[in-house]
Amino acid sequence: MATENEDRSLAKGSRNGQSTGNGNDGSHAAGDDSDSGGQRLPFLCLAALGIVYGDIGTSPIYALREAFYAHDGIAVAPANIYGVLSLIFWALIIVISIKYLTVVMRAGNNGEGGIIALVALLNPWKTEKTSRRYLLMLLGLFGAALLYGDGTITPAISVLSAIEGLEVATPAFTPYVVPITIAILVGLFLIQKRGTAAVGSLFGPVMLVWFSALALLGSASIVEHPTVLAALNPAHAVQFFAANGTAAFFVLGTVFLVVTGGEALYADMGHFGITPIRIAWFGLVLPALVLNYFGQGALMLENPDLRQPFYEMAPSWGLYPLVGLATLATVIASQAVISGVFSLTRQTVQLGQLPRLNIVQTSRQSYGQIYIPAVNWILMIATIGLVIGFGSSSNLAAAYGVAVSMDMVITTILAFFVAYRWDWSPRLAGVIAAVLLVVDLAFFGANLFKVPDGGWYPLALAAAIFFLMGTWRRGRELVGRQLREDTEPLEDFIAGLDDDAYRIDGSAIFMTDAGPRTPPMLLHHLRHNRVLHEQVILLTVYTQDVPQVPAARRMEIEDLGRGFVRVQLHYGFMQATNVPVALRFASEFGLDVDLEESTFYVGRETLIPTTERPGMWIWRERLFAFMSRNANRATAYYRIPPERVVELGIQIEI
Repeated sequence: MATENEDRSLAKGSRNGQSTGNGNDGSHAAGDDSDSGGQRLPFLCLAALGIVYGDIGTSPIYALREAFYAHDGIAVAPANIYGVLSLIFWALIIVISIKYLTVVMRAGNNGEGGIIALVALLNPWKTEKTSRRYLLMLLGLFGAALLYGDGTITPAISVLSAIEGLEVATPAFTPYVVPITIAILVGLFLIQKRGTAAVGSLFGPVMLVWFSALALLGSASIVEHPTVLAALNPAHAVQFFAANGTAAFFVLGTVFLVVTGGEALYADMGHFGITPIRIAWFGLVLPALVLNYFGQGALMLENPDLRQPFYEMAPSWGLYPLVGLATLATVIASQAVISGVFSLTRQTVQLGQLPRLNIVQTSRQSYGQIYIPAVNWILMIATIGLVIGFGSSSNLAAAYGVAVSMDMVITTILAFFVAYRWDWSPRLAGVIAAVLLVVDLAFFGANLFKVPDGGWYPLALAAAIFFLMGTWRRGRELVGRQLREDTEPLEDFIAGLDDDAYRIDGSAIFMTDAGPRTPPMLLHHLRHNRVLHEQVILLTVYTQDVPQVPAARRMEIEDLGRGFVRVQLHYGFMQATNVPVALRFASEFGLDVDLEESTFYVGRETLIPTTERPGMWIWRERLFAFMSRNANRATAYYRIPPERVVELGIQIEI
């Protein structure tokens, strides 16, 4: 969020001819690690453990178990154990180490990552609907919608799998697993409004203990059966497919569970930079995961009848502490996913793909710490519904992976076109993308078999959100078209004003677009009030295709004559919009605005669905009207003091 101190310092830097150095020069380098050196690098590596690797770090609780017990026909035999472990190891290497940490992270949008940042690199928002970039935008938005499914399934499966460890201690806990899980999830969602700053400092240390425990438990089992390390040889994966055929392909759908946190690596790149994320992965996370998976495999070689190999590795005295630690780790993983959904929602709202929502900034220091009440409660209801409906982590595993695997396919496709746009060698980019797509499509194809058993849920949720995005985007186009009808060019309006028109002191600030036509609100105001302020500011807020726009480059001013001024404010898609703060420093850009003597004029649109005008199906127009009525009011969204606002009601037929 742009603070007053930030705006002041950056504006002064611009006035004195200094560079702001915020990367808004059109370059799209991957991750800026310039501040990651020295003493700060260890801190960033520790923080990355809690935020970036929470999801992928809790997969050992259930992933290997599901690879054997979620399918018929895969015996817990030594050859199969070696084969599955080999698949897990090479999935971690190819998908995480090579695809994300080596290739995809090079596609940074001014240091920020994530699928919305990747889409923004293609600058598709105002292209023709038949163009390739527009189609890629739709593909990326659907990929973003898929992440909402992950945002509900991850907390459910993670916390539920942790609490199921109590059943290993005694079956007496079985009836209480679901109620305990629900209680933890309710508490998790209730604390979201308080922000994560207070507990966030604990994420890294807790996950450091968690990954250390994973490594220790796995190492102890491997010492008993060191031959399990032979599974590092990819030949065992090949032999596994040769021996099991179609059944081995089904197993890929559960092996994919070990890499489901891959998208988080890219999405959180801007928070930590590439270097800390890579150091944390290769220095601790990857070794700990491999040791733990192989340790579970070693235990299964000795006792093929184990149903919870992760918890069976713990000594009897350490089972309850391990369950407690696993619960903390899964809560942290869930928190990271929930925060990611909040950030994703803000980005889509900023880019005009969803209606304005009430977004609460929970930290004055970090713009990334936000809380969106509507999204939080919807996530809570959906997550608790999944726990009750599926009842166990094994059943939830059947729904998990479809959305994420499809999202990984979309990420590879978008990254190829971004590389092509950056003048990479088409042949090199094509070869890399083709190799990665083979792996992505194999995992996606295997996950498709989960659709009848629950995989339909994230796909249906994504389709619904994508449809809402399309309805909102099309509805705003229709409203804009209608508002532009029957209005004269702004230049003609200003030139035709009566010189004797009564002007009053102060400034009138009209929130409008920057089109060449006269804003309907201005005409509405003049028609009914018959006066104009001494200074009339036509204010437009833009969201750019970059994560952040520095304050020194935030404002553009154009003098239209006769007291009319056009002001354009530019924000990044990861920034909160604060109009009063920006205008408070307008004098730095040559415009004097006394906010105490200014009045903001905003439109209050009443939408009337009708079949008389070309547009959408009438039921879809009604849906759009419902979304518009329930959108956050412009005064709250733009942080405009309500006592300085006059709303002008306008009826619009769509």
